[in-house]
Amino acid sequence: MELQEYFDSTKGCGILATADSQGKVNAAVYARPHFFEDGTVAFIMRERLTYANVQTNPHATYLFIEHGQGYAGKRLYLTKVREEASEELVATICRRCDYSMFSSGLTRHVVFFSVDKVLPLVGAGGS
Repeated sequence: MELQEYFDSTKGCGILATADSQGKVNAAVYARPHFFEDGTVAFIMRERLTYANVQTNPHATYLFIEHGQGYAGKRLYLTKVREEASEELVATICRRCDYSMFSSGLTRHVVFFSVDKVLPLVGAGGS
């Protein structure tokens, strides 16, 4: 099963882990990644700790735990490649947006990552 198809068809909970330039770690609950034709994945981020961390350290890990399946899921190892502060793009890709936020002056960024490695939630995967 292709990665995008997996995330489109699987319910669960996601956690995005980042670290700052000094290695101080943060983890936050995040929705499933958005997939793009160029092979990148993206997350919508507000200007909080996770966003600050990827400004100084482009590496992140996304853990996805399948709902009701014990320890089934995926780990995505990611590297930031670019970002856009486009409310139009946010509105286009957001699955469950609170559209009242658009008029509040709140800046949200679409942060794009390359997927460096995919592993199961538990274990080393293949070789």
